[in-house]
Amino acid sequence: MDEADVQQRARSFIAPLDLRNIRDDLSVYLNAANAILRKEEMEVGESGTTLTRPDGKHIITVNSCEPSERQRYTICHESAHVILGLSSSHDGVPSWSYVKRHPNEIACDWFAAELLMPYKQWLAAVPKEEPSVAVIKFMASEFGCSYPAAASRYATLSALPCAFVTMECGTVRYAARSTALRRVKAWISPRMPIPQGSVAYRLRTDGQSQIDTDIVAQDIWFQEWESGLDLNEICRHYQSSDTTTSLLWFEEEILPKYEFDRFGRRVEEDEDLAELTGDLPWPGKRRRR
Repeated sequence: MDEADVQQRARSFIAPLDLRNIRDDLSVYLNAANAILRKEEMEVGESGTTLTRPDGKHIITVNSCEPSERQRYTICHESAHVILGLSSSHDGVPSWSYVKRHPNEIACDWFAAELLMPYKQWLAAVPKEEPSVAVIKFMASEFGCSYPAAASRYATLSALPCAFVTMECGTVRYAARSTALRRVKAWISPRMPIPQGSVAYRLRTDGQSQIDTDIVAQDIWFQEWESGLDLNEICRHYQSSDTTTSLLWFEEEILPKYEFDRFGRRVEEDEDLAELTGDLPWPGKRRRR
């Protein structure tokens, strides 16, 4: 099940639901998933669990010690396990981490983003201005979610060439890309070190939690792209978890234009044609038998 499949399943699930009060009340999802919610104190790093009773009712329990936006995300994530029929596979990995996460958990994260920040409501609410820290914080407040969740959703649904990169312990773990970047096969390699020259590299090296923005060379982030172009980087570093996030974007008119064949390989431009002399290159000395 890839991201597109999960997205389609999520949007089909929410299509008949009344989402007018989704900012304050997620019970519409719980009811549709035949689930009830409980809140209780849980261990640090544990966000939620789901149990199914003999009568088929699902009990979703979230950690009452975590911030409200984390609890809301967990409700959507655990609902995804129920709706997609995927078992939980946490294996001691923190819910916010991408390191060694099971595919079931990643799929449920994708599904949760669609529930927590429904795309139609998102597109209606997002400010029509350049990306900024203020814009991301506004959208996080509008949908009751964390800054990283809002930034990732912003990149995914943006009309601009935009990407959101999650890094842990100095290594890229995941990159969400807008449609414009996916069309030109713009790629940020997972598991690569945070590139030197990026705002993310500078903030992590400083060793303290902070936010900053700057203009950087795009070829330090995107693999196999031409140099000489600039992009904007909005970075936030969380020192306590050694997690870094960057929102990368630039104007659409400077997006490199590439053509790809049906196998997804980039078609290189032909070299300059030889000057015409009037002499035809055929027939040659070889003859067909």
